[in-house]
Amino acid sequence: MEKIATRDAYGQALVELGRKYDDVLVLDADLSKSTKTIDFAKVFPERFINAGIAEQNMIGMAAGLAASGKKVFASSFAIFATGRAFEQIRNSLAYGKLNVTVAATHAGITVGEDGGSHQAVEDIALMRSVPNMKVIVPADAVAVKKAVTAVYESGGPCYLRLGRPQVPVIYDENYDFQIGKGSELKTGTDAVIIACGIMVEPSLQAAELLENQGLNVGVVDMYSLKPLDEALIVQAAKRSGAVLTVEEHSIIGGLGSAVCETLCSCYPVPVLRMGLPDVFGQSGKPAELLDFYGLNTEQIMTNIHKLLDLKG
Repeated sequence: MEKIATRDAYGQALVELGRKYDDVLVLDADLSKSTKTIDFAKVFPERFINAGIAEQNMIGMAAGLAASGKKVFASSFAIFATGRAFEQIRNSLAYGKLNVTVAATHAGITVGEDGGSHQAVEDIALMRSVPNMKVIVPADAVAVKKAVTAVYESGGPCYLRLGRPQVPVIYDENYDFQIGKGSELKTGTDAVIIACGIMVEPSLQAAELLENQGLNVGVVDMYSLKPLDEALIVQAAKRSGAVLTVEEHSIIGGLGSAVCETLCSCYPVPVLRMGLPDVFGQSGKPAELLDFYGLNTEQIMTNIHKLLDLKG
């Protein structure tokens, strides 16, 4: 299976978008080689600004440019973009409903050896809490390219969460990406896995292996965490009667929280959440860290069996 990093797809998507629309501007906080905005800078140097290691200032600049009629993509590592510049995102972007997409790379524990100080596992929770903010977590390179176009066309503030390592491509070019929707990749009557980002592919693997055990487990890619496809969540819960959420993020405030918030008021069923417990990440190779925190196919399968016990 072909593997492409979502940050690489982001760089390619920016160039394609820049060729179609001349109101696209790209800003970066001196990490353009890592965030891949360097691809855009090489083709459109007059529409690229390196704001330096000054994330708060970068967001302020992005807000000003958007207020003057531009559509801006501002990038840095997720830990800096959402953490260091939170007040500017809240007050300068979201409060004014400006056309700025904060496209942050190196999210989650798969940043790897950089360790806990650089592994954003709270970023979705932060961005979900901000009024007017859309939150998009694509599963692969195809989804990233479609997301970049979609957030440009929809306008308004958006958080686009991207990763560092190469991940399998699971979609083809016919993939129907819509903000506010999720993709039901497999229907299931025994249980359903609702995942986002890089955890979608191992969820599909787990569902396939569980099928060999006689279990019918569905898989939903909930790439739009805000606005959230509540109708799809309730539909999948009604069909299966049990839900497992899987995310490369803290279980506090992320996908699992969003799903539980929906189901507790609309259709209560047993739910288990997979993600990081209330801890920071640590240094290690991405695959080793995913295994250490139980974010792999084997643990997904184990938790499905636990969930079925709860379901009774």
